[in-house]
Amino acid sequence: MAAEAKYSIIREVGRGNYGVVYEAIVNKTRSKVAVKRMQCNVPENAELALQEFWALQSIQRQHENVIQLEECILQNGQVFQPISHHYGKSDSHLLLIETCLKGRRCMDPSPDAQLNNSFMQQLSSAVAFLHRNQIVHRDLKADNILISHKRGNPIVKVADFGLSKVCRGKGNVNQHRFSSACGSNFYMAPEVWEGHYTAKADVFALGIIFWAMAERITFRDGDTEKELLGTYICQGKELIPLGEALLENPNLKLQIPLKNKKSMPDDLCKLLHDMLAFNPKKRLDSFQLEVRIRQISYGKKCQRSLS
Repeated sequence: MAAEAKYSIIREVGRGNYGVVYEAIVNKTRSKVAVKRMQCNVPENAELALQEFWALQSIQRQHENVIQLEECILQNGQVFQPISHHYGKSDSHLLLIETCLKGRRCMDPSPDAQLNNSFMQQLSSAVAFLHRNQIVHRDLKADNILISHKRGNPIVKVADFGLSKVCRGKGNVNQHRFSSACGSNFYMAPEVWEGHYTAKADVFALGIIFWAMAERITFRDGDTEKELLGTYICQGKELIPLGEALLENPNLKLQIPLKNKKSMPDDLCKLLHDMLAFNPKKRLDSFQLEVRIRQISYGKKCQRSLS
């Protein structure tokens, strides 16, 4: 007699080169979870799965904005039983942050600054937490961020630690050096392209995400034709990743904001410039960012004109 499946799939929420993320429920408790399914039939995939497992296992305590590892299962054959189509919807669905940003909220005349500010603070807190725990993510992008809902409020979750690195020893995480260029092109810092970088590369990736969130900047991936959230530099009809463009021209002046000068306050513009600095020594680290992000006026009620 076959054992009853532990999880039931509700829907697919994201797909990458190495795995698929599903929204699922635990059959016994009916609680919602995100399930990542990876084919470990080749060494590269197995290594990524183990890297993610080690990174999440190394965290001694949990953070609300970092995905929590419940368990890791190695299984053959049919893994999940599909859920029946009449299962009721709820407001606790997990979804890609990108989907939320380009959904109904994105159709508003202007981006939701208050929601953006909340997301920015949550993501800054998550990355600072990871860095305090000596974990460098190395692949921060919209596709690797999930959203859950808690009492009606959206809660972001940093996920996908397949390319992450757990730094050995104590001390400041920013002192550790990495040489293997990895991540997604449009979110990679200039020094990642060169192959020598630190944890500050995560802050650069967040800068790309924050800028794109504030102005709803997207591009279409040439390989998948999928619309992605992210900023870039235009050279004719070609879209150049910001990090690559800065590597080619370190004196490049970033036009922030790109679309509308009134779309964001000066303190957010300054913050984005400091996150996207070409020179890592002049770039904020995650601990400085965590403090600065709470101080900006963007998305706060006092920002709105009373006239």
